[in-house]
Parts: sequence; C-alpha cells; structure tokens
Amino acid sequence: MEALEAILTRRSTRRYKKEIPDKELINKVIEAGRYAPSGSNSQTTHFIVFTDEAVLAEMAELVCGEFAKMEIKEDTYISLKNSINAARKGGYVFHYGAPVYIVTANKKDYGNAMADSACALENMMIAANALDLGSCWINQLHWLDKNEEIRKFMYRYGLNEDETITGGLIIGYPESGEPVREPLERKGNPVTWAN
Repeated sequence: MEALEAILTRRSTRRYKKEIPDKELINKVIEAGRYAPSGSNSQTTHFIVFTDEAVLAEMAELVCGEFAKMEIKEDTYISLKNSINAARKGGYVFHYGAPVYIVTANKKDYGNAMADSACALENMMIAANALDLGSCWINQLHWLDKNEEIRKFMYRYGLNEDETITGGLIIGYPESGEPVREPLERKGNPVTWAN
C-alpha cells in the first residue's frame, strides 16, 4: 500500500476478533511508532504493550471503576463524559476487547511529550492499516494519568514514576475481516493559504 493511500484510508476500528496478530506484525506497528519524529530527536516515548487477555480484562474493570467515581461538570470534554456515563452503567470495556493495547508514555515536564507520542501513535495507526490490521486511538488511561490506582497498576507493567501516560492504541484483526477504508467526508480542518 502506498503511503498516501495508507493515510487517506485509515479509519478507527472498534470491533475485533479475539485472535492476536503475529508478534512480527505487532513489532512492525511498534517500529513505525519508534521511528516517529521527536523534539530534538529525544526518542523518549515509551511503548508498553499488553496482549494478555486476563490483564486487559483486569485493566478494563479497574478503569470502569475509576471512571464511575468521576464527577461530570458542565465543561467536561464530551468523550470523557461518555466514558464516565458508560462506566456508571457498568461493564465498560474502554479498549473494545481488542487483543493488543499499546500504551504510550513520555517524560513528565517534557514540553514535547504529547506531540512526540501523537506522532508515534499516528505512525502506528498508518502502519496497522497498511498491514490490514484495525486500530483505534484510546485516550482513557491518559485521562486517568493522575489517578493513584491506575498509576499503581501501570507501575506493575513498566510505567516509570517520571513518566506521564500520553495515549494508547488498540490493534487487531477487524471483526469484519479487513479494516473499513471507506472515505469520510471532511467537515472540518480548514485550510488557509496565507499568500
């Protein structure tokens, strides 16, 4: 698949087969993230990879419980509000049951932490599409980054105390067989030519 085609046909996948992709495919996706640009070539984005179904289920239960405790305010971001409401209903599986969840973290107080991680996540989503894998950016752990219970859980799996959770990506084989690649109409992201 040509690079531009992989970018323009990438869509988020929220239904997955339970089958875990071959480790070689997962590593290709991660390598795409590792080769993303970073401020001053710092290369400080940390990739924490989860593939154990029991650990992912434990994480989902913990996240559901912590979101259910949160207060919704008038200015609460819509996706965060949706997560809180879903958690309050119970059984909220924020990672859609995908067999692979890659969490990104970066250094606390590093000015490019989010930008570097966003570049890595985008690279991984494009690579997943090119490899016929579904993917979806997952922000719930980022929203819970300061939550003591979440941090304790993540420390067990490699998060360092000097790191902040910047995002995450789920990947796997789409339930439908292949990723959905139908074009979506652009309704935003305006362009202004200044000359």
